[in-house]
Amino acid sequence: MSRDTTQEPLLLVEKLSAGYGEMLAITDIDLRIYRAEIVALIGSNGAGKSTLLRALSRVLPCTGRIVLNGRELSAATSDQVFALGMVQVPEGRQLFGRMSVHDNLLMGAYRRSDKSAIAQDLERIYEMFPRLAERRRQMAGSMSGGEQQLCALARALMASPILIMVDEMSLGLAPIIVEQLMDILVGIRRNGVTVFLVEQDIHLALSIADRGYVMETGRIVQSGPARELVDDPKVRHAYLGT
Repeated sequence: MSRDTTQEPLLLVEKLSAGYGEMLAITDIDLRIYRAEIVALIGSNGAGKSTLLRALSRVLPCTGRIVLNGRELSAATSDQVFALGMVQVPEGRQLFGRMSVHDNLLMGAYRRSDKSAIAQDLERIYEMFPRLAERRRQMAGSMSGGEQQLCALARALMASPILIMVDEMSLGLAPIIVEQLMDILVGIRRNGVTVFLVEQDIHLALSIADRGYVMETGRIVQSGPARELVDDPKVRHAYLGT
C-alpha cells in the first residue's frame, strides 16, 4: 500500500533518546507512522526495539518529541497515552493468568465508560477470534501460547486503539499460529487501525508491512518501503543470511 506522505503522520517521533540509568539504549530516533498502515521495526535482539516501545508508551523516561494524532506526548503519563489510543501488546503477553479470558478482555476496556459500545466490541472480538469465544470462561493462564497471544491482541483491541504496537508477537509460537496472527493484523489495518510491529523475524514482519525501519545498537540505520528492504543486499545479508 502506498502512503500519501504529504498528510500529517498519526505518530511523529523526533530525536527520541531513552535508556536505563545513565546509559542510553536508544539515541536520536526519528520515525513517522501514517494512518491505516503497517510499519515494521526490525533488528536483532538487543537493538533497542522494546526500549523504543516503552519510551513511546511513556513507561520509560525519554527526551525528544512524540506527537500522536496532533497531541504532544513528551510529558504525558502512560495512562494518558493509553487513553489517547496508543496501545501496546507487550512481549510475553502479560495476561492475568488466573482471570478468565472474558475478564482479561474487559480489562482492555477499563478506561472506557461507553458500556453499550464495550458490549458491542466484545461481541465483535468474539466473532473475530472464535477460539476465544469458545474459551471465554477458561483461565487465561491455562491456554496454549498461541491462544494467549490471541487473547493479548484481542485485549488491546478492546481499548479501541488508533495505533496498536505489537512487540515480538511470533516469539515461541508455531508457524501456523504466527500466520494466523499476521492475517489478523492485516485485518485490523483494513478496519482502520494503524499497526506498529516490532519483530525479530525480519521476513515475517516485512511480508505484511507497508514500510519498515531497521534498528541497530539503539539507532535507526535504514528505512523504506518493505519490499525494498526485503530486497536490499545489506538487510538480506545481516538479517536473512542471504
